[in-house]
Amino acid sequence: MAESSTHDDKMPAAGRTSALSDLKNLFPSTAHFFIFVGYMALFICQGILVTASRDKDNHYAYNTTTVVLLSECVKLLVAVSLQLRQVTLGEFIGHVRSNTKVLLLYIVPAFMYCLYNNLAFVNLANYDPTTYYLLLQFRVVVTGVIFQILFNKQLSGQQWFSLLLLTSGCIVKQIKYENLTTAGSSFSLRFDVHLILILVQVFCSCFAGVYNEYLLKGRSGDVPFMVQNFFMYLDSIFCNIAVLWFNGTLSGAFTKESISSIFQGKVLAIVLNNAAIGITTALFLQRLNSILKTFASALEIMFTAVLCWLIFGIPVDILTFVAIAIVSYSVILYANKPVDNTPKQAKPSSDVPHKPTV
Repeated sequence: MAESSTHDDKMPAAGRTSALSDLKNLFPSTAHFFIFVGYMALFICQGILVTASRDKDNHYAYNTTTVVLLSECVKLLVAVSLQLRQVTLGEFIGHVRSNTKVLLLYIVPAFMYCLYNNLAFVNLANYDPTTYYLLLQFRVVVTGVIFQILFNKQLSGQQWFSLLLLTSGCIVKQIKYENLTTAGSSFSLRFDVHLILILVQVFCSCFAGVYNEYLLKGRSGDVPFMVQNFFMYLDSIFCNIAVLWFNGTLSGAFTKESISSIFQGKVLAIVLNNAAIGITTALFLQRLNSILKTFASALEIMFTAVLCWLIFGIPVDILTFVAIAIVSYSVILYANKPVDNTPKQAKPSSDVPHKPTV
């Protein structure tokens, strides 16, 4: 896949840490903007589709791990197809054989994404999509810490304040105002066992996302982008098969009844949408960064809340509204001082003539 052109020759050096008005720091090209919007749209659709596929008892009539496994198979086929548009089959096999160590490197994020994708079904069975996406925003502070360690980029005080503000919005959503209309009304903070599973998802999302970005941006060596994705999806397939085996459902996951339960409109839409999420996320991490990805996820909350109200009749109460407002403000605050995504132009040596890029 061809790299997008940079804007180093068009942007003054002082503009690299500018505010929201300088969109080149947020989105160096139109392609970056469409990746950002596409990422949000796909995740919004996923939460709605998974919720719509539940029965009245909040159960799924299909094996959710099998659905995740099929999604990884689709991603694998797409990655191979895109790579074969640029190289021959022999060259592709050569890349795979010469970079088997990278396959092992991707075991870690693949396992984390496997847990994340399977827990998504569990948590969406216990939370409405708006609450689910709000609670997932606990990951922003964790992502900030990991991002600083791996990429050696210090976040400013304003960036950290926006991250903490976003997290506080998630806490507000968990406050329950009891007996609102009575004189003895009181506040309480809701905590249940399902919140622990949300926190596991948060850890998986943070570590896998930043580690995957670390590999995609060259730390795994000079490996073609789609070959790296091939390794990721192949490892993910192995991880999901291991989950089926661990749960004792491997033999029954591919029976005629199990397959027929998956080949339904809503479930197939989940598989295809999840596959599109995987490809778009890889592009997002390669072209943008994990911090901006967490704020794309935060923006999803507003659209999800409105759509769930229209589609499922899930009300937006006062505390949900306040939580969304806090999260939205934190997004605007962060966007005024974003992490610079523009590639830095290397200074040409005085002894070696500068070669223009082609």
